[in-house]
Amino acid sequence: MSRKLLERAQRRLAAETGTFSKPWGGRLSVALVFPNTYHQAMSNLGFQTVFRLLNSREDVLCERFFLPDEEDLAEHLKTGYPLFSLESGHFLDEFDLIAFSVSFENDYLNLPRLFELGRVPLWAAERGAGWPLVLCGGVCAFLNPEPMADIMDVFAVGEAEVILPGLLATLGQEHADRAQLLTQLSRQPGVYVPSRYRVSYHADGTIEDYQPLQDAPQRIRRCWLANLGGSICSSVILTPDTEFGDLALVEISRGCARKCRFCAAGFIYLPPRERSAADLAPQLTEGLVHRRRLGLVSAAVSDHSEIDAISRHILEQGGQISVASLRIDSLTPEAVAALADSGHKTVAIAPEAGSQRLRDLINKGLDETDILGAVELIAAGGILNLKLYFLIGLPTEGPADLEEMLNLVERIRAVWLAEGRRRGRLGHLTLSVNPFIPKPFTPLQWAPMDGVAALKKKLQQLRRGIGRLPNTSLICESLRLAELQGLLARGDRRTARLLPHLAAGDNPAAACRREGLDPAFFLTRERAQDEVFPWEIIDQGVPRRFLWQEYRRALAGELTPPCGPGCRRCGLCGG
Repeated sequence: MSRKLLERAQRRLAAETGTFSKPWGGRLSVALVFPNTYHQAMSNLGFQTVFRLLNSREDVLCERFFLPDEEDLAEHLKTGYPLFSLESGHFLDEFDLIAFSVSFENDYLNLPRLFELGRVPLWAAERGAGWPLVLCGGVCAFLNPEPMADIMDVFAVGEAEVILPGLLATLGQEHADRAQLLTQLSRQPGVYVPSRYRVSYHADGTIEDYQPLQDAPQRIRRCWLANLGGSICSSVILTPDTEFGDLALVEISRGCARKCRFCAAGFIYLPPRERSAADLAPQLTEGLVHRRRLGLVSAAVSDHSEIDAISRHILEQGGQISVASLRIDSLTPEAVAALADSGHKTVAIAPEAGSQRLRDLINKGLDETDILGAVELIAAGGILNLKLYFLIGLPTEGPADLEEMLNLVERIRAVWLAEGRRRGRLGHLTLSVNPFIPKPFTPLQWAPMDGVAALKKKLQQLRRGIGRLPNTSLICESLRLAELQGLLARGDRRTARLLPHLAAGDNPAAACRREGLDPAFFLTRERAQDEVFPWEIIDQGVPRRFLWQEYRRALAGELTPPCGPGCRRCGLCGG
C-alpha cells in the first residue's frame, strides 16, 4: 500500500472524535460511499446519521469511502492502488453492500471514477454473482433516481430511520441467488429495484409506461419518519478537516410548510415536522461538549415554533449559533440578537425574486415591506454584512423583472447604509444569483429551464446594474454546471449513458450528441400536462393534480397558504 495514502488516512482518523471501530465477525459489511471528498462528506449530516444508524446495530459493520482529493487521487493513479475504507483499509469489492449517499446531481459525475478506483463494474448489468450489491440513498434517490438506474441495483426511497430496519433484515436472510434477493428487495417498502421495471417510450421520446416485473409494486412510495421526537440527527463524528470543522450540527426540523413552488426540499420532505426544544436539549448539550458553535439544520430555521427557546438554551450554556439562512417573515429581534451574540458577521436571507409578480409566482409570500423590514432588523441588530439569494430564469421572467430586482437591491442598500452610518461602520452586500432549475415533484416541474445564452444575457444586465453600487457585489454559480444539474435532475434512464462522457469532460451538448440525445428535450421545453415524468416511478405522497393546480396558480400569480393545523390542501396528511 502507498505509504502516503496510509499516513493520510491515519491522520484523518486520529483527528476525529466519535469514530466507530469493531471487528467484522459475521456481520453484514456495508461500504458507505460519499461521491465527493472527505472534506465535503463529513459536512453532510445525512451521511453521518446513516453511518451512526448502521454502526449502532450489532449485526452490521459500516466503513466509509470517499472520492480521493487531488493529492490522494494522484497517488492512487501513480501506484494503481484500489480505493480503500478509512476505518480498516479494506477494498470496496470486499463488502457485502456498497451504499452510496448522493445529495447533489453534479456528484453523479464522480461515480465512474469511484467505480474505476474501486475495481467494481459501473453498470449493474455487468455485476453478477460474487459482486457486492450496490445501493443508493440520499435526496437524489427519491427525487429522481432514473439517471442512475442502470448503475445502482437498489434505491432507498425516503428517510433512513424508516427504511433501514426492513432493508437490513432482508439483506441478512439467506437467498438462492442475486436475482432472488433483488426480487425480494423489490417488495420491501421504500425500496426501488430498477431491473424489476421495463420502460417504454413514445415515438417523440417521452415515456409511455413503466411496467413492473415479477410482482414489483406499480410505484414505490416514499417512506418518512412521522415523529422526529424519538430520533437523533446530529454530528456523530467531528473533525477539523471539513467545511464546517468548527461546528457541531443538529437537525431541529425536517420539511417546510411554505410550499415555495420552485423548492424540491419543500415538497419531498413534506409533511413539515420538528423536534421540540425539550427533545433537542440533550443533543444541543452534547454538541456543546465538543464544539462551542452549533449549526442548526432545517429548511427554515427561524420557522421553528421554539427557536427562541432553542437559542436561549445554547447561549445560556456559553455556546454560539450558526444558521445557513433566515426566513424573512419569521425573523425576530431575539433571533438576530442570538446570531450577533454568536459572532455572526454575515447573515443570509432569500427574497428569491426582485419583482412582486415573480415572488407571487413562486409563492414566496413576501412583499417589499417584509423584505426591507427584515433588512432593517438585521442591520439594527449589529450584523455587518448581508447576503441576498436570488433566482434568475424563472418562468415568464423578462428584463423588467430584473430591473425591479436592481431597484430592490438599491432600496435594501439604502436601509443597510443608513444603519451602518449609525454604527459608524459600513458593511458589504452580496447578491448570490443562481439559475432556476425546474426540479422534480415541484409545481414548476412542467416549466422549461432557460438556456445558457439567455441566462448569460440576464446576468450581464444584473452585473451592469450592480457594478454601479459601492460595497455591493454579485456572485453566480457556473451556468454550465447549472445546465448540467438540470439535465441530470430532469433526465430519464437514457441519460445514464452520458455520465462517462460528462465525467471525461464533455459538456452536456457534446455528451448528448455522442448518445443520440437532445439536451433541449430534457431542459428547455415546457412539459405537457399529462406527460409521464421519469421520476414518477416514485410516489412522494403529494398528488400530481395538486402540483398541476399549483403550476396553473403560479402562472396566474395566485398565492397558496402554508401548511397549518388541519391543512388538507395537498392530501398528504389525509383528506
